[in-house]
Amino acid sequence: QVQLVESGGGLVQAGGSLRLSCAVSGRTFGAYAMAWFRQAPGKEREIVAAISWRNITTYFIGSVKGRFTISRDNAKNTVYLQMNSLKPEDTAVYYCAAASRGVSSEPRVYDYWGQGTQVTVSS
Repeated sequence: QVQLVESGGGLVQAGGSLRLSCAVSGRTFGAYAMAWFRQAPGKEREIVAAISWRNITTYFIGSVKGRFTISRDNAKNTVYLQMNSLKPEDTAVYYCAAASRGVSSEPRVYDYWGQGTQVTVSS
């Protein structure tokens, strides 16, 4: 059984930064592609960024490119999302997810999910 636990969310002013962490326990972390999704109130869940087991990164939302950075530390079984220059439209619950089949933008491809962490950006 694989468990994902996010941390690092909170309330921040526009222009500020947060670093989300997702600790993964269970089976071999290095074999999974990892991703961060987010879901704002009244909106569908959307993928923000993903990183393959080979550390190839993909950013799926144009507005986060240059501001967000996804990374992973296989020795610590942890994936990170560094978020800089935050904007009110980044407000959402952020989820990490793990996929054994590789990076995909489709939520249904991901095998395991964390419980989510709230990020609120005030203007």
